[in-house]
Amino acid sequence: MQVSINGEPHELPADARVAAVLDVLGLPGRGVAVAVDGELVRRADWPTTPLADGARVEVVTAVQGG
Repeated sequence: MQVSINGEPHELPADARVAAVLDVLGLPGRGVAVAVDGELVRRADWPTTPLADGARVEVVTAVQGG
């Protein structure tokens, strides 16, 4: 299936869950927020929340600084 991750097209397996997006991006599970089609997905739900073909996924990482 085709999904958009931070505005870029990506091909994922048909049964992909939100957690698969972090694998694709090579990101750790901490310091990250994920929204699917404009709805924030709780970290605890990443392994069980399915993605639909055409989903728009936004991944934001926390940045420290001052």
